Amino acid sequence: MSRSAVLRSLRTIVPDTVIEQDAVRDIFAAQPDVGRLATRIIGASFNGSGIDTRHTVIEELAPAAAPTDPPTFLDPDTGLLLSPGTKVRNDVYVTEASRLFVEVARQALDADPDVVAADITHVITVSCTGFHAPGPEYEIVRGLGLSDSVQRYHLGFMGCYASMPALRAASQFCAADPDAVVLVVSVELCTVHLRSSEDPDLIVANSLFADGAAAGIVTARDLATPVPAVRLDGFHTAIAPEGERDMAWTIGDHGFEMILSTRVPQIIGETIIGAVGPLYAHEGELAAAFAQGRVGERVEHWAIHPGGRSILDRVQERLGLSDVQMQPARETLREYGNMSSATILFVIRRILDEGAADGSRIAAMAFGPGLTAESALMTVTSGVA
Repeated sequence: MSRSAVLRSLRTIVPDTVIEQDAVRDIFAAQPDVGRLATRIIGASFNGSGIDTRHTVIEELAPAAAPTDPPTFLDPDTGLLLSPGTKVRNDVYVTEASRLFVEVARQALDADPDVVAADITHVITVSCTGFHAPGPEYEIVRGLGLSDSVQRYHLGFMGCYASMPALRAASQFCAADPDAVVLVVSVELCTVHLRSSEDPDLIVANSLFADGAAAGIVTARDLATPVPAVRLDGFHTAIAPEGERDMAWTIGDHGFEMILSTRVPQIIGETIIGAVGPLYAHEGELAAAFAQGRVGERVEHWAIHPGGRSILDRVQERLGLSDVQMQPARETLREYGNMSSATILFVIRRILDEGAADGSRIAAMAFGPGLTAESALMTVTSGVA
């Protein structure tokens, strides 16, 4: 019988520049093109976001940033938010994301006592906030000195849920080849696309999105050293087509434009039971508990993508989860904001760092354009497949 794949040596990093939610709220509210109604929406969105701090690669947004000549995103003399074109924004992405991809991948590799560069057979990279080729999976191979024969895959422009199919693909590679060692890396630089707007959807995006990077190693190899890890037990994908127009990610002349309507939490609340139910169908006692509305009593840990506070509120209400079970997602949102696809990996790492017991279960879920819901079941393990 083949071994199940495990995700181990999970590492996360963020850019050095920290922005306080209150301060960035005031910057957006003070823009001359923002009217009274938009100002009220900005206040409500930022104040109700559940976020204290975010991280960004845009140093100009730091309170005491050294001036750049000319400024690109924020004029320090006037406080005016500038609107660079998509090429300028993507150039920032290429420079900054390339560094973060290699850095966080190296940290994951260095953290594993039983895996070295020569062991890596596959690299899967994930990002929706920029494009370039050769892409990040190529840069990781070159930057870490991996074999040229490493199989490389990039999941691009899928949005906030994309790390879940990346983990599923890695698990499938391991099922097909028991010797596979897959490096999964997500980097998102959402803040390079922030801009002043009176559009409520863009205002919500401005209040939520941030930058971050995460990487881990997925393998079914029999490794000697126990490390904090999760066994990847199963995955499920569902679509709520009624939300197709309520969550989307498009390319504009002045950056990528996020559509995140206020209906999203309601749609998730109405569809989440049907969306995640099939994941538990073959899980015996969990299937029965889910049918009785008691799955929260049987699954100890919940790694929910914190797309926003209202989304977390609706998930908690519909699944009957406790405040303790929601804490990893809410604390990740509070400290880092929504880092798109990287965020779910931050939540999983937080659960492991907080000492989740060996053998306890984790239910993970993430939402994105479509409206797509990706869910997974995992088991905390020593990292030995």
